[in-house]
Amino acid sequence: MIYKDFQGMKLSALGMGTMRLPVVDGDDSRIDERTAAEMVALAMKNGVNYYDTAWGYHGGQSEVVMGRLLKDYPRESFYLATKFPGYDLSNMDKVEEIFEEQLKKCQTDYFDFYLFHNVCEMNIDAYLDKSHGIHRYLMEQKAAGRIRHLGFSAHGSYEVIRRFLEAYGKDMEFCQLQLNYLDWEFQGAKSKVELLREWNLPVWVMEPLRGGQLSRITPAQAAPLTALRPGETPSAWAFRFLQTLPDVVVTLSGMSSLPQMEENLATFGEEKPLNSQEWEALMGVAHGMLRENVLPCTACRYCVSHCPQGLDIPTLLALYNEHRVSGGGFIAPMALMAYPEDKKPGACIGCRSCEAVCPQQIKISEGLADFCKLLGA
Repeated sequence: MIYKDFQGMKLSALGMGTMRLPVVDGDDSRIDERTAAEMVALAMKNGVNYYDTAWGYHGGQSEVVMGRLLKDYPRESFYLATKFPGYDLSNMDKVEEIFEEQLKKCQTDYFDFYLFHNVCEMNIDAYLDKSHGIHRYLMEQKAAGRIRHLGFSAHGSYEVIRRFLEAYGKDMEFCQLQLNYLDWEFQGAKSKVELLREWNLPVWVMEPLRGGQLSRITPAQAAPLTALRPGETPSAWAFRFLQTLPDVVVTLSGMSSLPQMEENLATFGEEKPLNSQEWEALMGVAHGMLRENVLPCTACRYCVSHCPQGLDIPTLLALYNEHRVSGGGFIAPMALMAYPEDKKPGACIGCRSCEAVCPQQIKISEGLADFCKLLGA
């Protein structure tokens, strides 16, 4: 197992994410605890010492099950992380109640790592609203030793992360980002990593395989990679990309089976970062995947001044592209929750004034109509 230094600790470069544990009969709230126990045992045996859970994973059962499974191991043999569930605005005034319950669910007296969960467009204003007392309470728990290290996870834009850092960055010790080779440019992950570097914050990685998408690339897409490293699987290539980034400390993988665990453990048995030729080949794969699925908006914003509805068309198209590439998912709908109804995709009246000035000749009105359809709006 590869280990990374963090404040005098040795953290396993591979962390076990527990959002996608094996389940019974396809029911996400019924974790297959026997298989999950075997996975934890295998991870422990092979040197994984970082375990990440959260309030909402598996219908609230992830913390409960991980608490039971990790109870079989000495507390000093692993690091446990969980998060305050700010993705649900109704939780904002319940930080003390939720934190105390999390300690009980996880059967522990303290959390090694605790995060503001999912800082994004939908909740940034609430997170920054001091009347909720979230930051104050978590800092009190850190002072009391019940939180050893405080950080945040973010699916939001660069601007959202910047706002959060300006408010709380001096107290943050790490940031958990959706980071993979597809999102390096597509979601602006590169610029987010650079922002965190300015704040001297190391990166924890979530969605390294983009929900498994990067482990299922086609043979044609994988061909240039196979030519360079015949023995590497598509999943291993995605992890080697992350091993190339010096900012990355822990990579969380939400493994759902023993074979997945075994493959990832083998990959993290040695560090094999990409050279420049391999990096370019992988970026070529990413660009090819995106060309098949996204509208080529360059955010020149010519369209905006011609829209009678005053829509932020480039941002809406970026969210549309995200939704198409992800095959759905929560990021675009979550971001749109921060928009008033008259600024959402459904406010487009199909006048095509924007299309008349689009240098890329994008059929914007059709894209926004399809976006509404995909959203079920």
